[in-house]
Amino acid sequence: MTTTTEAPARGGRTWIQQWDPEDEGFWAATGRRIANRNLIFSIFSEHLGFSLWGIWSVVVLSLPAAGFKFSVDQLFWLTALPNLIGATLRLPYTFAVPRFGGRNWSIISALLLLVPCAMLTVAVTSHASFGFFLFAAATAGLGGGNFASSMTNISFFYPESRKGFALGLNAAGGNLGAALVQLIIPLIIAATTGIGLAAAGLFYMPFVIAAAVCSALFMDNLATAKSDFPAQISAVKRSQTWVMSFLYIGTFGSFIGFSAALPLLIKTQFPTVHGTYFAWLGALVGSLSRPVGGWLSDKIGGSRVTLWNFVLMGVAAVFVVVGERSGSFGLFFGAFLLLFVTAGLGNGSTYRMIPAIFVAQAKRETAEGADASEAVRKGKREAAAAIGIVSAIGAFGGFFVTRIIASSVAATKVADNAFYGFIVFYVLCFAVTWWFYQRRSFAVAKLPSLAVANV
Repeated sequence: MTTTTEAPARGGRTWIQQWDPEDEGFWAATGRRIANRNLIFSIFSEHLGFSLWGIWSVVVLSLPAAGFKFSVDQLFWLTALPNLIGATLRLPYTFAVPRFGGRNWSIISALLLLVPCAMLTVAVTSHASFGFFLFAAATAGLGGGNFASSMTNISFFYPESRKGFALGLNAAGGNLGAALVQLIIPLIIAATTGIGLAAAGLFYMPFVIAAAVCSALFMDNLATAKSDFPAQISAVKRSQTWVMSFLYIGTFGSFIGFSAALPLLIKTQFPTVHGTYFAWLGALVGSLSRPVGGWLSDKIGGSRVTLWNFVLMGVAAVFVVVGERSGSFGLFFGAFLLLFVTAGLGNGSTYRMIPAIFVAQAKRETAEGADASEAVRKGKREAAAAIGIVSAIGAFGGFFVTRIIASSVAATKVADNAFYGFIVFYVLCFAVTWWFYQRRSFAVAKLPSLAVANV
């Protein structure tokens, strides 16, 4: 263990050339302060990205009263399409961090959020066609891409022992945008009677500009943040990348899909309750529970948290159906809140598993004769690449969750069939987690015993 305490060398004003968070002396002297500063402003930008990613889940509720004669299925499409586009953008956003630098890409990705703000404003003020509304909603997907680049960037700043909580906090700050947009925007629309729905897009513009300015002033690029093409190819070839992608569909796909669908689902299933005013609580508790999932995973292992979390998700989904069928909004909404909490916990635990798995793989290769430092370095690059792939596929899950709910409502007027399918899927996720990460045979044959406790 070294005790270097020198400040990181910079090439130019914003590039840090030397960065070793595993060096405890370096971390205590300068690394923690710099990492935390970058984390704070990363959260700010990512929060705005999530807010604009989910803004259409709120706007659609006011479209009928504003004179737009769209069907329920069309309204669900406006909430689902941003998830599809955001998922697609996550891979290129991940690659952008090592290509342009974390600070530089934070500036660019923040400024791109002006596009969905402007398109929303144009759509609702010009009484455009449904096709134009779909295009405007699609641009909100730019906010979904921010998550992948932000998480990839922050993963390079922190040591392995603190990565779970840092990534959980970064993600939670972003995820909170899905909650606050559902709380704030209805109030903004109601308060600006002269502007109406256009206020939803205009409201975020100054904050987006502020995020870009803060990124320019207070964030850094790491020259050591490399996730090159060979690392991408290696990550794609790793079976663990695809296993974790499957599990992340169950956690993050549920979180972002339910966040988008819940306001409109409440409106269609409980039209007399005015429960849409409380829909933001789901995304809120899901966001706040995410760092708890990362923290628990740091303590007892991500796979253990993930395994039993899927049990709780299945139970919560059962009670969502019971509440809907019985007409009890209290039971329905309470079960949905539990579903959000467990989705958030699972988001944190699955994300913590990714770097642990790849570090464990590096240790296994070291045991087979590879150079230790090179194996660990390779494992970290592959983990950063895997994070982008996993986050993208998980976000695709959000699109399908919303569309499955919409199809169930369109066919039967209720969402029961959709939730029966989700319950089956959570059972499969439980089985996959146990098979790959909790079986004793896997622990003995696949990973060094030291790494198993952290996975």
